Amino acid sequence: MEDRMQASRPLTGALAGLRVIDLTQMLAGPFCTQILADHGAEVIKVEPMSGDGTRINGPFREDDSLREFGGYFQSVNRNKRSIAVDLKTTHGLEVVRRLIDGADIVVENFRTGVMERLGLSYERLRETNPRLVYGAVRGFGDPRSGASPYAEWPAYDVVSQAMGGMMGITGPDHDTPTKIGPGVGDTVPALMLCVGILAAVHRVRETGEGQFVDVAMTDCVLAMCERIVYQTSYTGIVPAPEGNRHPLLCPFGLFRARDGWVSIACAHDGFWEKLALAIGRPELVVDEAFATNAARVQNASRVVEAIEAFTRVRTKEELARCIGGSVPFGPVYTSAEIFDDPHYGVREMLVEVEQPGSAMPVKIAGVPIKLSGTPGAVRHRAPLLGEHTDGIMRAAGYGPQDIEHLRGLGAIR
Repeated sequence: MEDRMQASRPLTGALAGLRVIDLTQMLAGPFCTQILADHGAEVIKVEPMSGDGTRINGPFREDDSLREFGGYFQSVNRNKRSIAVDLKTTHGLEVVRRLIDGADIVVENFRTGVMERLGLSYERLRETNPRLVYGAVRGFGDPRSGASPYAEWPAYDVVSQAMGGMMGITGPDHDTPTKIGPGVGDTVPALMLCVGILAAVHRVRETGEGQFVDVAMTDCVLAMCERIVYQTSYTGIVPAPEGNRHPLLCPFGLFRARDGWVSIACAHDGFWEKLALAIGRPELVVDEAFATNAARVQNASRVVEAIEAFTRVRTKEELARCIGGSVPFGPVYTSAEIFDDPHYGVREMLVEVEQPGSAMPVKIAGVPIKLSGTPGAVRHRAPLLGEHTDGIMRAAGYGPQDIEHLRGLGAIR
């Protein structure tokens, strides 16, 4: 069953014309390929016969009679087409090999050595497609770029957050490392893999030669936490969790409001002067204990006390009216508050898509990268399993009888 919405809306965007074979599952890989799809690349999601494992993850709408996929899968697989292939069969591998031979990019996040055992290694694939850009994201990277002692270890977001240094500087106090809420141990590597792939695609256009793009989730988290590297190198100090404060800037963090929390960030003394005036404490501008950032860092508790004397008796909305726009400020939002804020509507960051099996559409996060000439877009929902198998096979040169024969053999769905 071809998705009529997709068939009626040709691919547009800065990456239109690029074909991506997506062999990824879970979050890091699919998030990367979705970015490519958002900006016009044709992304063919190659799934096992049982589907990407996240299809069964909720949440589901109460009236969803199909349960083909829940919110997890919907959120990171929009704009893609799905073909179901059994990679354990010779015929299934031949189908995937033909698809890759006609592609610009292949992306996978299998454990080290899996693609080699399938006969789909980068070295084999480039023999017939020398322009191929091959992207891989794994917990500890691929041995081609440096054989990590942990190369065989499986990894998820929580592992890369822990070993990449993020948890070690996050938490309410020095003794309580804390996991970051969203899966940044997956999504940040996905972003970096996307950058690497596009850099390699640019190089292909110059030289005609593809290359292997390797991203380790732990490496990307460490790069995101770059401050801990120079702090330790320059001073010998090992950073620890700082709660809701910043070790080098003050005020820079969270402050209690009457109905929650707000963030205030004064990265230089000019902003501090404006904040002091806004909270009715102009004397803090000339007080030696508060006048400079270095002094405020040394007297951080007193700074927080002075600010919270003002913020904790006012609501987030009241604080936005008197502080917002003067200094870097933002209320700590719940998802309900995000849904209500006009910013996200104007920026098209809450997008409705169809949910198969449900009478009502659902909302997913929109496209954050805005291009003036070739904007990305959410063109259609995530695909049903094998929804586009026939169309993808026909485009690859298979006739109707070939397709039915392969389906009869169990090589495709």
